[in-house]
Amino acid sequence: MSLPELPPELKRKFDLLKSNIRSLGSLAVACSGGVDSTFLAVVAHNVLGEKALAVTGADASVPERELEEAKAVCGKFGIRHVVCRLNPLQEEGYRLNGPDRCYFCKRGLFMAVWRIALENGIAHVAEGSNVDDLGDYRPGLRAVAELSVNSPLRDAGLAKADIRLLARSLGLQTWDKPASACLASRLPYGEEITVGKLNRIERAEQFLIDRGFTQRRVRVHGGIARIEVPREDIARLAEEGTRSAVCQEFRRLGFTFVTLDLLGYRTGSMNESLVRQGGNPALETNMEEAAHAHPAGRN
Repeated sequence: MSLPELPPELKRKFDLLKSNIRSLGSLAVACSGGVDSTFLAVVAHNVLGEKALAVTGADASVPERELEEAKAVCGKFGIRHVVCRLNPLQEEGYRLNGPDRCYFCKRGLFMAVWRIALENGIAHVAEGSNVDDLGDYRPGLRAVAELSVNSPLRDAGLAKADIRLLARSLGLQTWDKPASACLASRLPYGEEITVGKLNRIERAEQFLIDRGFTQRRVRVHGGIARIEVPREDIARLAEEGTRSAVCQEFRRLGFTFVTLDLLGYRTGSMNESLVRQGGNPALETNMEEAAHAHPAGRN
């Protein structure tokens, strides 16, 4: 794998990542189509060849564009790739959408990846979280620990910025792709998740993407669509032509009210309700920081 000159510390981390993957012998990567997991899948393939496998879970909470991007990356780099159709709505803990929803989703995903790995003679499973994720509210990491899933990016000390730089060096066109998250994260905790709601959110967000708002969230509160875009994009979204088109389309999709969140896009804004209800201090700190900046995040 030929790379341009890297900062010494980043090169050390990258070498450690490759060494750790090589020591596993064979690896199935849960590949969502995001920057982190696709980067990990490419590195695993480069190190292990046919002993590496990418597995993408597909369900109504995963936008179709994410699935297509995962397929495209795996096709470009010649990575063995399996798409696994899932239905997390069968799991009550996920469907009822409590604060630990992500745990049930990830548990189901990793169980499926383990099954596919074993069927293909693969001895280990990995996911793509990085060290920045340790400072966020991510109940899915409990499933990582329970099911003995490896986290090679975290183990190598790689942060999001490191991964983007390395992904660009490896020729991943998605190196600067905005962070994403499953569509269920757009619903308030406690509101039951349905396929219809997820499909409506996907169509609404795709409408914004098609108009150049690559970083966006459509949070749903009953009949209200609360749109988050980066603060620098708020004025553009509020321009008369765009505003009118968005309102018309969102009303057609079934939303009664269409609102623009003046705080702008921020990581996991639905978690703010947990803070107000007496969340933990670490989560409260995250939410306070997010209200003053809009770092890349997945929720």
